[in-house]
Amino acid sequence: MSSSVKIRGSKHGISVKLDAKATYDDIKKDMASEFRGAGKFLGDEKLAVSFEGYFLTEEQQDELVNIIHQNCDIHIVCIVDSNPEQDKKFQKSVQETMMEFDASTGQFYKGHLRSGQVLEFEHSVIVIGDVNPGASIISKGNIVILGSLRGTAFAGASGKKNCFIVAMDMQPIQLRIADVFARASDNSKGISEPRIAFVNDENIYIEPLTKSVLNDITL
Repeated sequence: MSSSVKIRGSKHGISVKLDAKATYDDIKKDMASEFRGAGKFLGDEKLAVSFEGYFLTEEQQDELVNIIHQNCDIHIVCIVDSNPEQDKKFQKSVQETMMEFDASTGQFYKGHLRSGQVLEFEHSVIVIGDVNPGASIISKGNIVILGSLRGTAFAGASGKKNCFIVAMDMQPIQLRIADVFARASDNSKGISEPRIAFVNDENIYIEPLTKSVLNDITL
C-alpha cells in the first residue's frame, strides 16, 4: 500500500505532499513512518516545511510538525505557505521593504506566534511567520511580518515615532508605535495584501505597501 505522505526538497527546506483522499489518521501514521526512514538522510538541519495537497488546520499543522520532531533529528523552524502567487507577492514586498530596513541593526525570528506568546526585541525585527490573535510582538525599532498580523504589534517601544510596522496580511487586534495606538478598521478585515502602518500627525495610518509610501517615511 502506497504512503499518503511524500517528502521532497524545496527552496524553503522540505515540502511534504499529502494525499487529499487519505484520512488524517492515515496521514499521521505515514508521516511518522516516512520521517523515521528519511531521518538519516535529513540529518539534524534546521529547516522550513510546507504542506501540500491537503487542507490542514493550524492545530493539525502543529501536530504534524511534532510528529516530525519525534521521528527524526531535524528541527522545523517555520511552516511556509506553498502558494506560488503568495510567494511572488511576499517576494516583491520583501524586496521593497528591505530597501528601508537596516539589516545591520535588525534581527530575524522564524516561527508562528501563538496566543499568549510575547516577544521583545532591542532592534528592528523581521518575523518569518504569523502573529496570531492573543500574541504580541514588541520592538524598539521597526517590525516586518512576513505572514499575517492578527495579534498585537508595538514598534518604536523606545519612543521613536518614525518606526513602522509592515505585514503581508494586516488585521491586528491593536497597533502601537511609540505612544500612539490604533486598531485595524473594520473595512480592512478580509483584505489580504501587504500593508504598512506608520505615524503621521499623531495618528497611525495603515496603507498598501508601495515604494512611494516607503519613500515618504522619515527614518
